Amino acid sequence: MKKRLYSKIPLSQTLVALCEAKGIHHIVISPGSRNAPLTIGFSEHPDMQCYSIVDERCAAFFALGIAQQLHQPVAIVCTSGSALLNYYPAISEAFYSDIPIVVLSADRPIERIDIGDGQTIRQKNVFENHILYSANLYSEMVPQSTIEDDKVRQKQHESQKHNEREINLALNTAIEQKGPVHINVPFYEPLYDKVEVPTVVPKNIPVEYIEHRISDKLYDSMIAEWNQATRKIILIGVNFPETIDQKWVDELALDPSVLVLTETTSNIHHSTHINCIDQLISPLSDTAFDKLQPDILLTLGGMVVSKRIKSFLRKYRPVTHWHIDEKKAYDTYFCLTEHIKMKPNSFFSEFLPNTKKINTNYKTNWIEVRDQRRVMHTQYVETIGFTDLKAFEIIFGLIPDHQSIQLSNSSTVRYAQLFSLNATFRVFCNRGTSGIDGSTSTAIGAAVASGLPTTLITGDLSFFYDSNGLWNDHIPSNFKIIVINNRGGGIFRILPGKEESEKFSTYFETKHALTAIQLCEMYGIKYTAAENEEQVKMAITALYSDSNSPQLVEIFTPRKDNDSVLIDYFKHFV
Repeated sequence: MKKRLYSKIPLSQTLVALCEAKGIHHIVISPGSRNAPLTIGFSEHPDMQCYSIVDERCAAFFALGIAQQLHQPVAIVCTSGSALLNYYPAISEAFYSDIPIVVLSADRPIERIDIGDGQTIRQKNVFENHILYSANLYSEMVPQSTIEDDKVRQKQHESQKHNEREINLALNTAIEQKGPVHINVPFYEPLYDKVEVPTVVPKNIPVEYIEHRISDKLYDSMIAEWNQATRKIILIGVNFPETIDQKWVDELALDPSVLVLTETTSNIHHSTHINCIDQLISPLSDTAFDKLQPDILLTLGGMVVSKRIKSFLRKYRPVTHWHIDEKKAYDTYFCLTEHIKMKPNSFFSEFLPNTKKINTNYKTNWIEVRDQRRVMHTQYVETIGFTDLKAFEIIFGLIPDHQSIQLSNSSTVRYAQLFSLNATFRVFCNRGTSGIDGSTSTAIGAAVASGLPTTLITGDLSFFYDSNGLWNDHIPSNFKIIVINNRGGGIFRILPGKEESEKFSTYFETKHALTAIQLCEMYGIKYTAAENEEQVKMAITALYSDSNSPQLVEIFTPRKDNDSVLIDYFKHFV
């Protein structure tokens, strides 16, 4: 058996040991010199799964995908200087999506900052506005075993205890509060020395889990209000599959006064739910909105995609809005009255047995409207020519069961909201900041962590923006990519104020003539192009008949037809 080696630097040994103690075993490393002690420490550890990703921005999103699937912190390790700043897009996404990422940034000692050394910036608290905890560690000039002066030895001992405390606080925060933390680690040279026996045994401070409960007074008040309300809406945003027990979904479906609205990213399905929200509410009149306005709004999950539901609930505000989440509650609709810090299952298990079902036609009336909309949706999509909307209909109809679906932002996730997706799909999207950056990297990381057949559906700009996400050796053989290439930022063509001009196509739509074929050749990904309905059907069918290597299908749609077809789609329901 190969003998394990350790970095000679105690600070590196401390970090690796505490990550191990807290169950952090996935480490995404970007190459560099200043981070060599950490790279040595993690890569030499037999229980650490290390990944090498050159581009730090892609590395951070790759880690985000792993953490998204595992619900456990993933560490990212980089060298000093601007490398660290490339983590920021993924850190902000993790912050708003409640995904635990541990940033381990190597740094120069403090006296080397702002004196002209290369790869040196002000790294302390660099993520201050989007981080749960920032730990700034002390440097170690020499190993303790060589120190003879008692005062210097005492100083090193104090530094070690400070570092242990800060590392514990940071890692525990990532675990307890489900979000990103930053540990800045200054190293003196030499950086590459190794030892066979560790020189420190750091103290592991256990994670503390706090379970919140509703006060009896609030509980009784909520029960009374719920049992009197005849119109209740439950709106579910981003939600990991299987986090809400089906029995509670079924129980809510039996109440005629409860209308459940689910987004594509909610991963919640029931025959009585409104699963295509925009399809339902877009054509409603003020009179209809009055009838839909709830007495109580109960929200679950993360960010909501639909702008239309936000606009409706802000204008036709309920008297009461409760949000159920262990960590936070946003006042998205400007009427939040209670933040219930519980897991949804815990809340429902205590709450629903004491509620009564109200006999009203609220739900049945809106289910009838939903069913009419579905018929009209089918009629419209059957009549249109080949565009983005038609392409998505074909794609979602041909993807086989039990796929993990990663959606990019902008047009892709919004088109997905218009279709009733297969209930066996597991659907994800980076909705924390809703950026187009990092979709490919996140999807690959998620595929690696889950081990499930994974399909990334992405727009052209999002795909090309994150093309470095393909620059790694970790892409699973059953990973699929479907690129909808409408040759620009097609979503800008449906926004108010659009005008056909050179400035619009250059600065807003960003018209281009790029294709993915050269990238696929460079990275060894099987490539197929499709430009009409029949070609798309053949390409998607073939895509899932072979899982021996990663594959990409690029679907070209007409740049100037997509917007009018989508605008007419919503007019069709009026």
